[in-house]
Amino acid sequence: MSLFRRKPLHERLAEEGGLVEPPARPLYTGVIGEAGIHGVPRQREYDAVVTTDAPDVPGASAGFVVVEDGTILLEEGDGDLTPLAEAIEREAKRPYRATAVRRSDTQWAVAAHGLRVIQLPEPGGDEVELALRGEERTLLVDGNREFGTLPQLEALADGDSVIRAARLDGDLWEVRVDPL
Repeated sequence: MSLFRRKPLHERLAEEGGLVEPPARPLYTGVIGEAGIHGVPRQREYDAVVTTDAPDVPGASAGFVVVEDGTILLEEGDGDLTPLAEAIEREAKRPYRATAVRRSDTQWAVAAHGLRVIQLPEPGGDEVELALRGEERTLLVDGNREFGTLPQLEALADGDSVIRAARLDGDLWEVRVDPL
């Protein structure tokens, strides 16, 4: 193609003479696959977001997991995070992972998303990945391939899947199932 975007004469004549098929353009389906003027919306990160007054909670931020029985597992920050957990539980169901950020001397913003938590026997590590495809099973524990499988994880799969589990505390594990 030349500098002024004109096709050379031999290409134009070949197309006009039927020797070369013109390039096919995809049919317009009404869906714009790329970011347009407004961009592509991001997937929602949290199930619930609230603000609350909690002047006695120390620090500037906190991260925690609340399991089904109400136990708070601290991941970031320190002190008693019960006021933050009580605030987000008006909108979120247990179990969930929450992130909190101090907005002023007394006000906090708390966001949470639901988790799938199960109990697993000790697999010998803190991260487990089980890939199921047909009759084939691949088990990784802390990135190292292991023999066998974990029936508790296999039971969560619906067909070919990858199941990832990360230890929260003791025998409590956060689980994510991704179909293949």
